[in-house]
Amino acid sequence: MIQFLSPEWFFLVPLLVLAGWKYKRLRLASPVRLLIQAVLVLALAQPVITRGGSDMDLWVLIDQSGSTDGAAAADAPEIQSILERSKRPGDRIRLVDFAREAVLRGQGDPVFNGGPSNTCMAEALAYTLAQMEPDRVNRILMVTDGWPTTPLDNTPEQLLRAGVPVDYRMISVNREADIRIDHIKAPARIRPGEAFLLEVAITGPPGSGAVVPWQISRNGGTPLTGQAVLVDGKAVVRLTDRLSTPGCAAYEAFISPPGDPVTGNNRAEQLVEVTGGSKVLLLSGYDRDPLVPFLAAQGFDVQRPADPLQLDSGHLSGAGLVIINNLRASAVSRKFLHALNYYVREQGGGLLMAGGRQSFGSGGYFSSPVDELLPVSMELKKDRAGLLTSMSIVLDRSGSMSMSASGGKTKMDLANAGACQTILNLADEDFISVLAVDSSPHAIVDMSRIGPNRDQMLRSVSRIQSMGGGIFVGEGLRAGWAELQKTQAGTRHLILFSDADDSEEPDDYKTTLSEMTRAGATVSVIALGTEKSQDADLLKEIAELGQGRIFFCDRPGDIPDIFTQETISVARAAFLEEQTPLHGTAGWNQIAAAQPDWPRTIDGYNLCYLRDEATAACISADSYQAPLISFWNRGAGRVAAVTLALGGPFGQSVQNWEGYGDLVQTLSRWLNRQDAPPGYSVRTETAGDRLFVHLYYSEENIPQMARQMPEITVELAGRDGTRTIQGIWEHLQPGAFRCSFPLPPGTTARGAVRIGGNAMPFGPVNQSLDPEWAMSRPARQAFLDMVQRSGGRERLDLASILNEPRPTSRLDLQPFLLWGLLILLVTDALLTRTGLLPGTKRAGRESAE
Repeated sequence: MIQFLSPEWFFLVPLLVLAGWKYKRLRLASPVRLLIQAVLVLALAQPVITRGGSDMDLWVLIDQSGSTDGAAAADAPEIQSILERSKRPGDRIRLVDFAREAVLRGQGDPVFNGGPSNTCMAEALAYTLAQMEPDRVNRILMVTDGWPTTPLDNTPEQLLRAGVPVDYRMISVNREADIRIDHIKAPARIRPGEAFLLEVAITGPPGSGAVVPWQISRNGGTPLTGQAVLVDGKAVVRLTDRLSTPGCAAYEAFISPPGDPVTGNNRAEQLVEVTGGSKVLLLSGYDRDPLVPFLAAQGFDVQRPADPLQLDSGHLSGAGLVIINNLRASAVSRKFLHALNYYVREQGGGLLMAGGRQSFGSGGYFSSPVDELLPVSMELKKDRAGLLTSMSIVLDRSGSMSMSASGGKTKMDLANAGACQTILNLADEDFISVLAVDSSPHAIVDMSRIGPNRDQMLRSVSRIQSMGGGIFVGEGLRAGWAELQKTQAGTRHLILFSDADDSEEPDDYKTTLSEMTRAGATVSVIALGTEKSQDADLLKEIAELGQGRIFFCDRPGDIPDIFTQETISVARAAFLEEQTPLHGTAGWNQIAAAQPDWPRTIDGYNLCYLRDEATAACISADSYQAPLISFWNRGAGRVAAVTLALGGPFGQSVQNWEGYGDLVQTLSRWLNRQDAPPGYSVRTETAGDRLFVHLYYSEENIPQMARQMPEITVELAGRDGTRTIQGIWEHLQPGAFRCSFPLPPGTTARGAVRIGGNAMPFGPVNQSLDPEWAMSRPARQAFLDMVQRSGGRERLDLASILNEPRPTSRLDLQPFLLWGLLILLVTDALLTRTGLLPGTKRAGRESAE
């Protein structure tokens, strides 16, 4: 059986026929050149020959996403029964459940039941292809409603390369009586104090006069409620609001029609950005931060979030400066820390990190998302290796760890990578043990010195596999403590990695933790999930009783970095608790007019090292000559690091210094985002799956626009990661440019227009409706095109799929055709040169005459 991987090249045939008819001197109709053309087109079309085989693995992908309303899951037993009865000896029927993630049935414990949002077909197919055995015939049957929520751009090529056809069985869900939110609209950007209109459109069955209760809330506060009456199946709720504080507000609309058969489309969200103002976002570990009065005296609007773990990129809107003052990395949302990179580099924001024991390396910021932004390096040198460390890592290897994560890896793969990072970051003299736990602990690495065993440890840990079941937390803690008791290291620490939705059998964990803390050992927890997960409270309590830290991670790709941070903060970070003299450098004059009269000594500081290209304004006058105040430019923004404490017990000497307020105000003025040049404004709007950014400029700015066009970038952040896109302006009319970007479902966008050295930030912007319920026609067509290109089709008769030809191998003909083309070209050149090609002699005579 011959299959063409790129059949679109056959469109060249009529063009070649037309060229041969119009340009007869090319002699394209001669036998040799006809053959050259035929071989060229065939080579471009990439033909392959598939050869028949015997045993088949039929992979049945069951769509468990919310839009199926459990219909695919309900049909799965009957479908499996039919296929099992129809299969041949040697055939295997294998089921894969998928929604946002995919898992082979029997290897995990997913709880789908139609609940999860997102139909990630591309990820499910990639996961399935990775599970296949290449020496068997493989085919895929998808039981789905046919509405993917993620792009299928590269999936057809992956299926063609693997030679795996995809068939489908379409399920139908009765939505005739469905009442849903059609859209929610509000301005994307407003000024402080500006009134605006919020509009929520509700649709239902034509002719319906149903009464629909609704509620609308802002930033999760107390909602406004009311009732809408459908007229010809439509109703619109309109509200006005006014926002006075710069930042971002999230409006959520919810309807609760009685007897509604589909509830997943009853909720929508709209983000509204409030621009302007001089907002400073202060994340502090002090109850009464000493910086606040000095920042307020400068006219800054200081905002302190009640819970830094709830921060995201939206909280950066309207902020010109972010200050992290003596607050541990584990107390700050990782989404927010990731967002700071784009905020500084592209949006021109400022960042100041300061503090004592709860900041820099001691606070777990080494290898964090902000590490590379800081002008100081937190990786300690051998001169401060510290006390001997003994660590025990307890890894969850329950069934949920087999689920797919980013980059085609499973959650278990990323947990293994995290444990390997700990092994790599500990010193040769340190000790470590690694335990994998399901219903009982299994020693992967017994407690031993790292030095001579590091490579073997890495190999053993990287091969840990999920074995099903759940994790027995109590058993794991006891086994980890037993390993730590084998050493007498100065620092003994246990890291528990566990799924926050699947942490079972805590048993007598309180007794174990009490025994550990009495002996001076500590326990930290890395929890896969969020604070709202089922077992989050248990894991938080374990970290609290173990006098350690708790890290919640809902992005599996961050797991290795979290292990690194925790290892460094326990084993290698250094805060020097001693009176230390200091002196200023000429670097201070880059941001201030004159040198201050620096205090004689400080009470302690975080030992860090100045990065290349950064400037130190003040250094310690000890043997380390470490930077105490340093700064640099990062893209459009600025960053400073104050490694000494500005408050608390280790900041008394600095707080008593008369120049304290001037230091705070000088740094904050220099770091704060620069004002955009006058005569420019930016506006955003969404339409379908596109984001449009409009740039307006006044007449006096035309010469500047002619010299250098403003640059625009957008950061798209979704569940699958973050990417940055540069845009190209479209000139609409005098004084107006426009740029458009893709805005996939479930993605939040923020961006910046850079004009010279200034930046005009905008966002965040998102699609207001749940992507699971968007159900656009292009998405359905992309699914059907993928099926057709792979060689599959719709299957009403399920048994027929097992009677299809069974190719087990394929031969790519393109290399042979290319060699044949080369031979034909040489032959054509030889015949033309010798005049043996038909028509060449006559052409030669005509030329001579």
